[in-house]
Amino acid sequence: MEIKTIVVGDLQTNCYILEKNNEVLIIDPGAEAKKIIKEVGAKKVVGCLLTHSHFDHIGALEEICTYYNVKENEYKGSNFSYEVIETKGHTADSVTYYFKKEKIMFCGDFIFYHSIGRTDLGGSDSDMLESLKKISLYDDDIVLYPGHGPKTTLEEEKKRFSLYY
Repeated sequence: MEIKTIVVGDLQTNCYILEKNNEVLIIDPGAEAKKIIKEVGAKKVVGCLLTHSHFDHIGALEEICTYYNVKENEYKGSNFSYEVIETKGHTADSVTYYFKKEKIMFCGDFIFYHSIGRTDLGGSDSDMLESLKKISLYDDDIVLYPGHGPKTTLEEEKKRFSLYY
């Protein structure tokens, strides 16, 4: 699976374009639909997933879904296999997409490189703690792709979990 990161919008949100066998899955189309469409090109988009519903992650959602005739959080293809993990805390609707075979997670604003997401914008401290405990049960060598900033590993971030609980 090929992963492209496109940084979009005023808040520099990571929009991810996953490609496998000529099918494309878009994660968090935060803004700049034309930029995303240009990057995808003529490839077949089979879904558009959201990690949570904050404006900086969904700004181009409607235009992308209309352009590619896909529905939000609905995947219609055969090349991608993932688990949806509820990782509430930053928001009540926060989820992480875990691609087990590839050992990668797209975690939105749940976990960042050396940090975690804010809980004061519609989230919950107690939910964040439960989500951190839940995600800590996964393998250390999983690569995390956050909603902003560089990728990291679960091992690297687990070192800091004790700061939060």
